[in-house]
Amino acid sequence: MADIGQPIGDRAVVIGGSIAGTLTARVLSEFYREVVVVDRDEIMGVAGPRRGAPHSVHAHGLHARGYLILTELFPGLLEDARQLAGLTIRDFGGMRWIFDGRPIKPADTGLLSVAGSRPVLENYLRNRVAAIPEVQYLERTDVLSLRTDAARTTVTGVRLRQGDREWDLDADFVVEATGRGSRLPAWLAELGYERPTEERIKIGLAYTTRTFRRRPGTFGPPQAINPVSSPTFPRGAFFGQAITGDCRVSLTGMLGDLPPGETQQFLDFTKSLPAPDIHEAIVDAEPIGEAASFTFPASVWKHYERLDRFPDRIAVLGDAVCSFNPVYGQGMTVIAMQVMKLREHLSRNGGRDTAGLRQAFADAIADPWLISTSGDLEFPGVATHRPLKQRLLNAYLTRLRYAATKDPAATTALMRVNGLVDRPSALWRPGLVAKVLWLSRDLDTTRREEPVPVPV
Repeated sequence: MADIGQPIGDRAVVIGGSIAGTLTARVLSEFYREVVVVDRDEIMGVAGPRRGAPHSVHAHGLHARGYLILTELFPGLLEDARQLAGLTIRDFGGMRWIFDGRPIKPADTGLLSVAGSRPVLENYLRNRVAAIPEVQYLERTDVLSLRTDAARTTVTGVRLRQGDREWDLDADFVVEATGRGSRLPAWLAELGYERPTEERIKIGLAYTTRTFRRRPGTFGPPQAINPVSSPTFPRGAFFGQAITGDCRVSLTGMLGDLPPGETQQFLDFTKSLPAPDIHEAIVDAEPIGEAASFTFPASVWKHYERLDRFPDRIAVLGDAVCSFNPVYGQGMTVIAMQVMKLREHLSRNGGRDTAGLRQAFADAIADPWLISTSGDLEFPGVATHRPLKQRLLNAYLTRLRYAATKDPAATTALMRVNGLVDRPSALWRPGLVAKVLWLSRDLDTTRREEPVPVPV
């Protein structure tokens, strides 16, 4: 237990043992004598896809802000991660980013990002947390309901089921961290509370991921190539190359454009990307395993912070609150930001003032939500209202990305915000705005000259 003072309670229960639940347990171990993490899957020692996290096979990244938080919570993470097969650590600005069909200038930002296999990272973090004496994992166990006091105003524990056995587990604090399939809205309704209102932006995103093994010497050193989808080039990809020569390629399509899984069709899809290197890297490579596809209909923010009534001694975070468009890679980092808000809140208030905690979580979500939805709203096919402020922001971001094709300083500014290190307001510094407007003065002419690609 971290030396921050006396425990504030005997037991905390975390529902969900994925990234969100594991980071939550790490923080709660500083405040409670016992932390029990409950998950319906077998999770200990699992470094591959599992039923409760089928999306984990696809490309994942931990942004710079998330990396900084995790190195605080897990000393030695950098050295350990370098030894884990399936993970790479790179300068966030040194990756090959392609926006609006144009490669931007690489920049030495000093901001590190962890990319590669989410199950490998998750397993490493879970093993670190499981080694904390105060933490216990309950696998293959389902949470049936919340337990409350007679007035239904305070959560006092959870009802569990493992096989044929059911029992109640008392708790001084409960955190719901099961992700997009969270049953908390239904549990609240059963207790007489309102469900949270939802903000939903339908994007019709689809992923298909394949792994290839290339012959030695057929490509350059390990790297990442990330063509980001845009209205002009609506197809995107994440190409990650390991030192072994294996490549994991996740293709993305918006608004119902599902990348195919069959090998030749998969290769044909890569021809439509504004990054011919990806096709060249895998066209003669050996496919490993089967393709995996994943659909993401909409970005959703459940506004728990707006509820007037909410039970005491329970919190909800991660994808159970807000599920972002995954192409922006924000999910794990926002979770890390939320658990630091939880740490700060418990230090100041103990398990009290859950309204303040819900608002703190919403504050952590606000900037990443603005960043990701701004990108989504550039697509005319995304049907939602776009206020003037949003249209002006998107027009400026288009010019900023174009400026980054000419000046690494613009790349650094963009990467610091995309990496959630700086707030979006940092992009409006007068000196940067002047530079962006000057460097993008020929954007309209360039845009008229560019052909619109026809999907293969």
